[in-house]
Amino acid sequence: MTRLPKLSILDQTPVISGQRVADAIAATVDFAQAAEALGYYRYWCAEHHGARSVANPCPEVMIARLASATQRMRIGSGGIMLPYYSSWKVAEQFLMLEALFPGRIDLGIGRAPGTDQRTARAVSPGGLRSDLFPQQVQELIWLFTNTVPEGHAYHGLVMQPEIDTRPELWMLGSSDFGGALAAHVGIPFCFAQFINAQHGDAVAKMYRDNFQPGYESAPRSAVAIFAIVADTEAEVADLTAAVDLRRLFMAYGQNLPVPTIAEAKSVQYEERDRQVIANERPRSIIGTPDQVAERMLALQEKFATDELIILTVAPSVKARLRTAELLAQAFALPQT
Repeated sequence: MTRLPKLSILDQTPVISGQRVADAIAATVDFAQAAEALGYYRYWCAEHHGARSVANPCPEVMIARLASATQRMRIGSGGIMLPYYSSWKVAEQFLMLEALFPGRIDLGIGRAPGTDQRTARAVSPGGLRSDLFPQQVQELIWLFTNTVPEGHAYHGLVMQPEIDTRPELWMLGSSDFGGALAAHVGIPFCFAQFINAQHGDAVAKMYRDNFQPGYESAPRSAVAIFAIVADTEAEVADLTAAVDLRRLFMAYGQNLPVPTIAEAKSVQYEERDRQVIANERPRSIIGTPDQVAERMLALQEKFATDELIILTVAPSVKARLRTAELLAQAFALPQT
């Protein structure tokens, strides 16, 4: 029988229609505290730029706030979009976080822009250099392990803070590229099933089969899924309608806040809209506790992982919290 997985949370700091951004940011802090009390294992912040539906462009700042507001749970990035930045500076930031909160910090990294091309150029005047990503990942490993080779620009430099512990370093991805790179350099890998609902299990198997000991000695993986849980079928239908409309906004490139249930119910869809919605639904798991838990356990077995990371972008803060509560009950998390 498959062992129940650890449950963790990925938070994009969603901004719901009619809500102030400051309130959405405050809700992230409240949600993290609630997640810790409910027994969640880790809590990751995503990086996005220029979006009206999500409000965290700087996970490294949010991580400091969340780690100071919690006591036990691991806190990290899901993820830092590394090609925007100097690997040296990212290493400094996360070593400082690790110095402040020893044994609790995760650095999850990715290579996607997390925005449109114009905004990406505003974030980094040189643009997003995804071609440098593999080298940057290797540089992070060298810097965290104090093994920068001779001849490299960083060799002989003093990386501060000099501490005895290191962040966990995770590769985040929705394709075989991230899995292959994580296996090559020997770091844990999290597949974003909520982005790509197809063939992720094959990527996870490829990662395990090709893992080479490096930063860590053995492969370790997780799968990130989109899930919303409600007490009744009527609530499930309402929440699904709101998610459908948001996914339609995203598919059509409309930069709008997360729609409410009332807004979703007021929309009349054309055939093209319904087809887009149908294509998007496999990326979401929405249902009652038994329904969602069954699908999550199936994904756990399919991906051969012991950790599921839950993303919940719902039309109300209450729905997000209720999802966390119901999943904690369904998976018997050790509440504090």
